[in-house]
Amino acid sequence: MKGSEVSDLFLPVRLGPCELANRIVMAPLTRSRAGVDGVPCPLMGDYYAQRASAGLIITEGANVSPQGRGYAFTPGLYDAAQVAGWRQVTDAVHARGGHIFPQLWHVGRISHPSLQPGGVLPVAPSAVRPEATSYTGAGFEPCVTPRELEIAEIAGIVEQYRRAARNALAAGFDGVEIHAANGYLLEQFLRDSTNRRTDAYGGSREHRARLLLEVTAAAADVCGGERVGIRLSPLSPVNGAALDSDPAATYGYVVAELNALGVAYIHVIEGVTQGPREVPGGFDLQRLRRSFGGLYMANNGYDLVLAQEARRRDRADLVSFGRLYIANPDLVERLRTGAPLNVPDRGSFFGGGAAGYTDYPTLAHAEREAV
Repeated sequence: MKGSEVSDLFLPVRLGPCELANRIVMAPLTRSRAGVDGVPCPLMGDYYAQRASAGLIITEGANVSPQGRGYAFTPGLYDAAQVAGWRQVTDAVHARGGHIFPQLWHVGRISHPSLQPGGVLPVAPSAVRPEATSYTGAGFEPCVTPRELEIAEIAGIVEQYRRAARNALAAGFDGVEIHAANGYLLEQFLRDSTNRRTDAYGGSREHRARLLLEVTAAAADVCGGERVGIRLSPLSPVNGAALDSDPAATYGYVVAELNALGVAYIHVIEGVTQGPREVPGGFDLQRLRRSFGGLYMANNGYDLVLAQEARRRDRADLVSFGRLYIANPDLVERLRTGAPLNVPDRGSFFGGGAAGYTDYPTLAHAEREAV
């Protein structure tokens, strides 16, 4: 690190049963490199192993079922072949001393019939078409009007997550993160802007939060709450999900209920996903941190200065970095030493092979080349 400043950002911290090497987390990043069957390819093992110096890696979203898929070439965690593929990834990360959680993902309405089994409509809490797109392999295509889930189907959604959590342990993961952010299924149920139901899963915020909490309870039952985290985006309107009418009350209720489940961390996108960090309407996200009994992981546009400030002011326990990790496999070392950062190639973010994925140079590689 430049200068004499000392930061505990680079010191070990305990997350449940895991002793993390530092407080720097690799955030989940969809890269669409898996096979058409959702099986992680060997290249994914290389990719994550390169980044194992992070205190914790949270993988790209792993579909909890074929129904939950909304982007082509994304991995799953619902069959034996996928578990075997992920085992190669976790073994590679653990061999380098890292820790790794998968992000359990059901996209809900952010999908396209071409990605659904039998070409059926995607599902959602309500039949409301999002102003959003889905990556189909032929490019990004507009989402369609989804089918509203019957109440009798919802228990099956919970079981999809339970099975995925069980498969995650079988694949060697250290825990799981529940994706309840960015306008995907669990957040679609949570927000009154996207949930127009009048049954036990709609209406009041307690009813709208029911599915999120049932899913989290299922994962905690399988893994133990100390091995479960959850991602939230209280103030992000991405994927066509307008904000809840009272985000402070809605997300405050969710976090209070998560305490009862004993989950390890909340992973909060501060502001608009991949956008402004400003928080509108006077909603102090630190209220969520203060009311939560576990660790608070901060995300969105963080650099070294912001991360150090968050720790200095005790505004976050962990800081997750997303896009910086695409081009900088040794991000921890670059931040620690103040080294320059590689610039990512946006054209290779989704799909393809090693180019723009596993071929970004590390500092050690640059030093060898300079000799």
